[in-house]
Amino acid sequence: MNIVKIMIPKSLTVFLNENDTLRQGFELMTEKGYTALPVLGDNGEYVGSVNEGDFLRYIMRNGEDLKEWESHSIGEVLRRDFCPALSIDAEKESVIDSVLQQNFVPVVDGRNILCGIITRRRLIAHLAGRSITL
Repeated sequence: MNIVKIMIPKSLTVFLNENDTLRQGFELMTEKGYTALPVLGDNGEYVGSVNEGDFLRYIMRNGEDLKEWESHSIGEVLRRDFCPALSIDAEKESVIDSVLQQNFVPVVDGRNILCGIITRRRLIAHLAGRSITL
């Protein structure tokens, strides 16, 4: 399977940096309407993902004062084992297995740099022989 044909390229993907503030992350996620986002390190490497539950757990521990959120980074709440990435040259079975477990799958190159993501919708369309525009 040629992952490049079905992935949404990084340039069209919404993502966070682990040094972004919690407020920036929450506002971006809310604005775009996503429930989870990939998180990158300073060099573009994939470091994990955050979802709504991560923000909820923070609120439960620390309160919902958005001003306070500005002094904490995404890196403090991200889960490095959430949404494991696939290599750009992953086999079809690995892609299918990953998409069955996650709403989106980050795709990385040999240096762990994010190349893009594969969504369930795009994989199903590909397997059904349908094209989807970005």
